[in-house]
Amino acid sequence: MDTITPVLCDSNLYKYKGFCFYKEFMKPEFVDSLQDFQIRNDDLFLITYPKSGTIWTQQILSLIYSEGYRNGTEQIETTEIVPWIECQFMSDEIMDHNSRPSPRLFASHLSYRFVPQGLKMRKAKIIYVMRNPKDVINSLYHFEAMASYAKTSPDFDHFFKKFLDGEVFAGSWFDHVHGWCTHRDQFNILFIKYEDMIMDLRSVVKQMCKFLGKELDEEALDIVVKRASFNEMKKDPLANKEDLPEEFYNVKKGKFMRKGTIGDWKNTMTVAQSEVFDTIFQEKMGDLDIEFIWDNKEKA
Repeated sequence: MDTITPVLCDSNLYKYKGFCFYKEFMKPEFVDSLQDFQIRNDDLFLITYPKSGTIWTQQILSLIYSEGYRNGTEQIETTEIVPWIECQFMSDEIMDHNSRPSPRLFASHLSYRFVPQGLKMRKAKIIYVMRNPKDVINSLYHFEAMASYAKTSPDFDHFFKKFLDGEVFAGSWFDHVHGWCTHRDQFNILFIKYEDMIMDLRSVVKQMCKFLGKELDEEALDIVVKRASFNEMKKDPLANKEDLPEEFYNVKKGKFMRKGTIGDWKNTMTVAQSEVFDTIFQEKMGDLDIEFIWDNKEKA
């Protein structure tokens, strides 16, 4: 096993193979065992860097795949329909993925290095959602304050430096996105941008359905788009995560679903910090053909 090192700025984390995991429910032995997890051809993996639209896309996929969830006849939380593969427990029981009927849906924040080998043979499908990293930083900063298992930063400047050093859960945003983009040929993968979902959710849902081979009529599409809107999800207990136990999240300190906008980073990040980030972004991501929408004004 590779060396496991502590993360000095957050004792709840450890670093393993360049990735930061939570000690409490992501043991290195379990993470390594995922390499041998048996993939089925009709499995689907939703993969994101944290705070990049995971809950939103879990909702969309739940609505696409489950007619009962879509029409309200099945009262099941999205985390049961699209559970996390790398967490040994997110409840009192460990989910037996091998006994789940097909098609199985999974969520993950893992880098390409840790996912099951079967995915690297282009078995199954992956939807990778990415978000402009300045909004990711801002969202993670606010999220950290309510996560009971994370050490809260004293201020945004401290968190900003921590993020740039990759000493936050899931490690470096740059490594995560760059790794998946540069190894895309190993996978059957669809890349989606969070900002595109905000600007034209219906088109993105159609894009997902085409990739997944799922045909929905216009009425079903209407339901998916409506129930996956930010305002609808924020009041939906099956999707908004506000019933999670306090050992995971203290919802009194904030909302899991906070704003869901483009450009909110400007309310937190200074001009100097933004310029520092721009320089690092160009250094680390300049070889990729990726363009992000950074501000609401760019939507016009």
